[in-house]
Amino acid sequence: MDIKAANAALAYAARLSRPDAAAKSAIESRASAQSDGFSNMVKSAIEDTAQTLKKSETLSSQALVNPADLGQVVTAVASAEVTLQTVVAVRDRVVQAYQDILRMPI
Repeated sequence: MDIKAANAALAYAARLSRPDAAAKSAIESRASAQSDGFSNMVKSAIEDTAQTLKKSETLSSQALVNPADLGQVVTAVASAEVTLQTVVAVRDRVVQAYQDILRMPI
C-alpha cells in the first residue's frame, strides 16, 4: 500500500508542476484579480449593493401597482435591509479605523 500512496503523491506533484489550460487560466485570472486589488473589490461591492437596492425598489413599486408575489417582495425588502445594514457597519468601521490612525502618536 505504501507504493500506491507514493505513486499517487508523485503523480499529484507531477500534475501540479504542469497544469492544464483551464487551471492555468484560472491561476492567471486569480493573479489579475489580486493585482486589481482592493479598489475593484470595493467597486464590485458597491455595484452589488446598488443592484440589490434597485431590485427591492422595483419589486416594491410593482407590488403597489399590480398584484405581485408577496414572498418575493418581502424577500427583496429584507435583502435590501440587510445590505444597507452591512454598508453602514462597514462605513462605521472605516471611520473608526481612520480615527484610530489619526490618534496614533507620531
